[in-house]
Amino acid sequence: MTKRLVLISTSTLLAVASMMVMLLGSIESASAATLIKLSDLKGGDLVRGVSYSAVYYYGADGFRYVFPNDKTFFTWYSNFDSVKWVSDADMTKIQIGGNVTYKPGAKMIKINSDPTVYAISAGGYMRAIKSEAVAKALYGSNWNKQIDDIPDGFFSNYKMGGSLDDASMFSVSGEKTSAVSIDTDKSLKAATLVTISDSGYSPASITIKAGTAVKFLNSGAAKHSASDDNGDWGTGTLNAGDRFSRYFKTSGIYQYHDTYGTAKGTIVVE
Repeated sequence: MTKRLVLISTSTLLAVASMMVMLLGSIESASAATLIKLSDLKGGDLVRGVSYSAVYYYGADGFRYVFPNDKTFFTWYSNFDSVKWVSDADMTKIQIGGNVTYKPGAKMIKINSDPTVYAISAGGYMRAIKSEAVAKALYGSNWNKQIDDIPDGFFSNYKMGGSLDDASMFSVSGEKTSAVSIDTDKSLKAATLVTISDSGYSPASITIKAGTAVKFLNSGAAKHSASDDNGDWGTGTLNAGDRFSRYFKTSGIYQYHDTYGTAKGTIVVE
């Protein structure tokens, strides 16, 4: 398939990517009054810190998700008006969960080292478009101006789906309509909360489905932690107000303890 548009150079894209490419222009100075607390963030918010202009998606699971470049961002949003500011210290407390992929149906993509053009479907799946006729049927006569080149390094953000041999196999409008949010596209759900007070974990035992995230929040005054009894994972030291989230993807029974006290907890993953 021949692509007829001027390409942005790889070096330019990589330079932008290395800065997380979410520049909002000059760094504004944010007064204390403009900053919000982590507890006030909600799933679906856009968030940034004070010193750096990178903008992240705050998922329902409590993780922040990276926009690899500005083109990815603008498939989901038209401006930065809804971005919320947090302190740099608070930003470091939000773990990175992964990268955001293109909004399904919004654009086609290709990488610099491969002429294959892909449509994007829900969940970050790439579907190879097998002919110019299919691309034209899906995206119209100016289909070749609706293709973004992405650096090879971003290719791994996507999963390979079935190829599109016929336009009837893909609905551009249907994909766009179904992609209500990044939460929806990534199937992100609220994490199960375990608070750690100076008297122990609450609840001390939880049962969750495989693929669920658990958020540990230190609501006490002293330092606490949640450390797997087998040494496979741990929150590290959590000071008052600190949090740590982890996905549990494999069924089993996970027992953990507080290295700063005697509290014990259990997670049953079904």
